[in-house]
Amino acid sequence: MAISEPEIHVRKSVEMLYDSLKHGDNETVSKLLAIDLEWWFHGPPNCKHMMRMLTGEALDLEFKFEPRNITVIDDRVIVEGWEGSEAYWVHVWTVDVQDGLITQFREYFNTWITVRDMRIGSKSVWDRIKQIKPTVWQSEPREHLNRSLPGLVLAI
Repeated sequence: MAISEPEIHVRKSVEMLYDSLKHGDNETVSKLLAIDLEWWFHGPPNCKHMMRMLTGEALDLEFKFEPRNITVIDDRVIVEGWEGSEAYWVHVWTVDVQDGLITQFREYFNTWITVRDMRIGSKSVWDRIKQIKPTVWQSEPREHLNRSLPGLVLAI
């Protein structure tokens, strides 16, 4: 399936964010993020690594985010990575399709994620509720980490 122009645009914004964080380019990072960025976190309290990076609280070597998989679904970009058997993370970024500004960030640390498409489209709400909702994305196979993690469903 071909990637649309808006999807390429939102993906580039998120890729630029990770690249800028990697190189310590805080000016570019601040230009990519909305001033009122909405943030949500799920995981152990001491693992809010990305938010500490975005706010400047983190030490340079605290945690390195190296994306292993990037998936675009409309205006959302799902990025996941793992470091050894102790750290598995999923970031879900919402990007304004018009200007590439990141408006929402969801950070999941050591949590398996399943993304389901709950948009109504042309069917009635009741018809959609009766159907099994299609999964549009799932965390990488469990063989990357040899342990049990809590799971969440993210509805879009």
